[in-house]
Amino acid sequence: MDDHLKRLWRHRGATLPTPRRGPKQQLDLDEILAVAISLADASGLEAVSTRAVAAHFGKTAMALYPYVGTKENLLALMQDEASRLTPLPASHDHLAGALTGWATALYEVYLAHPWLTERSWAQATQGPNEQDWMEALLAILKQFEVPPGSRTPAVTMLYATVRATAQTAAAYTRLTDADLEAWQSGAAAVPNSYPLSADLPPITPDWRDAPRAGLVAAVDLLAVGLGHARP
Repeated sequence: MDDHLKRLWRHRGATLPTPRRGPKQQLDLDEILAVAISLADASGLEAVSTRAVAAHFGKTAMALYPYVGTKENLLALMQDEASRLTPLPASHDHLAGALTGWATALYEVYLAHPWLTERSWAQATQGPNEQDWMEALLAILKQFEVPPGSRTPAVTMLYATVRATAQTAAAYTRLTDADLEAWQSGAAAVPNSYPLSADLPPITPDWRDAPRAGLVAAVDLLAVGLGHARP
């Protein structure tokens, strides 16, 4: 197991590597990640650099390297740390409820850390916290005897829907009154040649609630497709 994987799995039995050179270890990896995550939460991933994080501790960017490795390693460590599995709702006696509990819990994690949705799926961390979410979802699908051949597409659809709706919800929080007025003006100007779009009913009275409502409705549709309609 290389040093980066040891850092990812440091709370699951892996021995955390210590700096091989220079003074005795002076920084704590959990504290480093807490600072980096707070920077990303406040200002996005573009605000995160080894220089900015190290400055919080009065160190140089190079001084941070023995603790986190490269900047990409730092981002991966942040991603896994911010993805800690939150307590899921109590067990359900139907698939739709169980999937809704899982999906809305992950949705809340993405809302708390919007920059997580900026990280590509190709940048999966191989860390334990992200894997916990996958294992929890697969356990739900197994519990309700979803056919093995349907589990992979169900996982893909759920992750994609949670990520997309969370991205939209985060974008809504950044809208100003001027932005909203411009959007409403544009919507009102849609040509009459799109009658089906014009007649599409809103999923919820308050547009701000639409991402979450859309997520829950999509989960219900998926459960129906898997043969488990909500009672």
